[in-house]
Amino acid sequence: MKTIKKLTDKFAENYIHYNYGYLKHDIKKLVKASRTTAKQYNCSPLNMFFFMIENEPIRELRTHSYGFNTAGGREIKETFQNYYNN
Repeated sequence: MKTIKKLTDKFAENYIHYNYGYLKHDIKKLVKASRTTAKQYNCSPLNMFFFMIENEPIRELRTHSYGFNTAGGREIKETFQNYYNN
């Protein structure tokens, strides 16, 4: 299986379509918000994408504790939401 190194619009669109069957969000805004938020918090845009879509933890940012979002994780989600909506 091919490993994914970069977050692209095409990858995000295919991933959401394959796993959920329909696109509910603006893919370009989703990818841009992932990249911008990842840059602000110094992590990979791909990790940020999976954190927002699948709620997968980002270990270096300590976004989860016992399966729940930490205060830092909630702050990251709010920052992402602000970038996505603006």
